[in-house]
Amino acid sequence: YPSGNLAIIIAQARDQLMCIVQEDEPRTAKIRALFQSDGRSTCYYPTGDEWINMSMQGGQYLDQAGNRVRRWMWPNLLPEPQVPLSPIFISLNHYVGVRILAQDKIFVSFLAMGRQAKLNMGTKVQVSTDSQLPPPARLGEDELLLLAFRVKILQLFDRMRGCLNFPSSEQWNKMQPPMYLISQAVKILELCMTADISDELANSIKAIVNA
Repeated sequence: YPSGNLAIIIAQARDQLMCIVQEDEPRTAKIRALFQSDGRSTCYYPTGDEWINMSMQGGQYLDQAGNRVRRWMWPNLLPEPQVPLSPIFISLNHYVGVRILAQDKIFVSFLAMGRQAKLNMGTKVQVSTDSQLPPPARLGEDELLLLAFRVKILQLFDRMRGCLNFPSSEQWNKMQPPMYLISQAVKILELCMTADISDELANSIKAIVNA
């Protein structure tokens, strides 16, 4: 970013590439989007709520209340020709935008000081010979830990806001986290049950999100 804060990170985790878009913040920058080379991607609202979620099969667009606005399947995975996907464009912030044109045309654009960088994070999945969709990919250990720590950080921020709003009261310490954080914690624990991870790691992740 023009501020000097890191905007986009490209990293390799095992056998796939990951693109992480961060918010323009000096410390504990929020993750605004995560794209993976296996076709899975998620974009988040500034509040941390899920905005767009995509997989090898298709995707969905949610509003800030968690209601589904759009849902689609990638045309190349369906047996008969389909109407092309209507383009989707969102602005993660003043500098970074995401444009979704097709499964293999998902662009992350960065514009600052009159210059632009564009990354294509799309991928193409071919229909198998028996017309069966490939099984959904499972999250790895690093990804599950990243999600767990993200929820934990958001929980701490929520408690800090409660402390600032009620500085002379102990009631803030008894307040429950927002419903969206509770839902995210439950989803992570469900993913741990189906993931190929050790019981020790699963218990550690459970302790992180429930602490």
